[in-house]
Amino acid sequence: MINKKALEGYGRGAVESEVNFASPHRIIQMLMEGALSKIATAKGCIARNDIAEKSRQITWGMNIIQGLRASLDAQKGGEVAANLDSLYEYMGRRLLEANVTNDVVILDEVSSLLMEVKAGWDNIPAEYH
Repeated sequence: MINKKALEGYGRGAVESEVNFASPHRIIQMLMEGALSKIATAKGCIARNDIAEKSRQITWGMNIIQGLRASLDAQKGGEVAANLDSLYEYMGRRLLEANVTNDVVILDEVSSLLMEVKAGWDNIPAEYH
């Protein structure tokens, strides 16, 4: 089941319209896109020394990643779900650290990890959606 709280963290408006018609597979893609967007925005906030907005964006990204983690199905997903759970938990810890230290290198690390997961998700053949 898709975590509604994570969807709220992703955004409103056009997203809500797409979510109404999106497959569960597409919703996960949207959540990953949203988290990547929040992390990128946080990097810009650090560059501009907008610490309050940086914190808000990182927290938003953390909430989305937590939603991805909560949507994992350990029974159906087996070892893959367990590995993703650990990876999402790690990403959350690293984002928290980046939030405290204003470290863009950590944000780049989390973005890179999430892009790898997303690339794998994007390449799942349509018959498995």
